[in-house]
Amino acid sequence: MIMADRYCNFHGEDVPGSPAEEAFFHVIPVPLERSVSYGEGTAKGPAALLEASAQLETLALGVVPSEHGIYTAAPVDCGGPVEEVLQGIKARVAHALSVGAVPVVLGGEHTVTCGAVDALVEHGGDFGVIQFDAHADLRDQYEGSRFSHACVMRRICEQNVAIYQLGTRSYSVEEKEYRTSRQIAYKDSETLWRDGGRLDLPQDFPERVYITFDLDAFDSSLLPATGTPVPGGLNWFQAMQLIEEIMRRRVCIGFDVVELAPMAGVHAPTFTAAQLTYNMMACLVKSELNRGHYFG
Repeated sequence: MIMADRYCNFHGEDVPGSPAEEAFFHVIPVPLERSVSYGEGTAKGPAALLEASAQLETLALGVVPSEHGIYTAAPVDCGGPVEEVLQGIKARVAHALSVGAVPVVLGGEHTVTCGAVDALVEHGGDFGVIQFDAHADLRDQYEGSRFSHACVMRRICEQNVAIYQLGTRSYSVEEKEYRTSRQIAYKDSETLWRDGGRLDLPQDFPERVYITFDLDAFDSSLLPATGTPVPGGLNWFQAMQLIEEIMRRRVCIGFDVVELAPMAGVHAPTFTAAQLTYNMMACLVKSELNRGHYFG
């Protein structure tokens, strides 16, 4: 049984965690659930993902990411106002960056990405955000909140951070107009399906990227355990192909996996989220560009 207040180390007890100062990856659980607009349960997502990670093999995509060290932080306190929660996320991500680690944020609702991006902006240097998502998340406000999960990319755009949207297939008229007015680059899910899943990253997109992966980017038949599942999404190998290509062409400075809402008695979606997280680590350490950047 998955316990919302139980937090394991990534990989569980079989793979000892590394000290924060020595680990290459800092896993930061954020059990935030404030603005769910359909299904509930994202507060339980980080704990469930970590519990499922104990079942992962250490070998992924031909490499062993855990050899580089994985530190699992205590969960961010999500009891106060959303603004305070975002400050808590920002502090954790800032600490990871200060010791040369790659932050891996586990949500929780998609709002958590705002805190991570705030830390990256303050840390300095040009970067862009690549968003895997069924939804554009470009509303100015939703159900009275400017920090709704439906507004996260709007808040990021307002910081003049470039974004590239992949897998989108559900958005409002307001969001479509905003995307056009801001000239936001994107490839909707149907386009990815029709052209074989080419990345087509804009040539002028920043060399450093943060990846935010909302699990509803996947087709709902593959991953139904999310707050707002939408049919017509990515399959596993499409997602992996895109992530590997991103890592091949850009330096990844962090990523998150968000919007997991575990389903009682159904293990596959939660394990899929854990495998995705570990495979993203694997794509990073496997990439020649990223190895050169981080390890010389």
